[in-house]
Amino acid sequence: MQTVNIHEAKTQFSRLVDAAANGEEIVIAKAGKPAARLVPMERVKVTRRFGGLKGKIRIADDFDAPLPDHVIAAFEGR
Repeated sequence: MQTVNIHEAKTQFSRLVDAAANGEEIVIAKAGKPAARLVPMERVKVTRRFGGLKGKIRIADDFDAPLPDHVIAAFEGR
């Protein structure tokens, strides 16, 4: 655990954030007394459930049909 004063924390903030993101804990002190702690974010693992949106999404029957000529022309800048 690393302890830094507020002035050093302000001047080295990016380096301290990188260190915390890599798992290091940093204590920020004010007048020599611990005032705050910079710690890494807790990684939340999202579990995905197969079929969770079943029945909630509808895809049109002509989803993969060719686009009309005027739409293709608009994409091509004609």
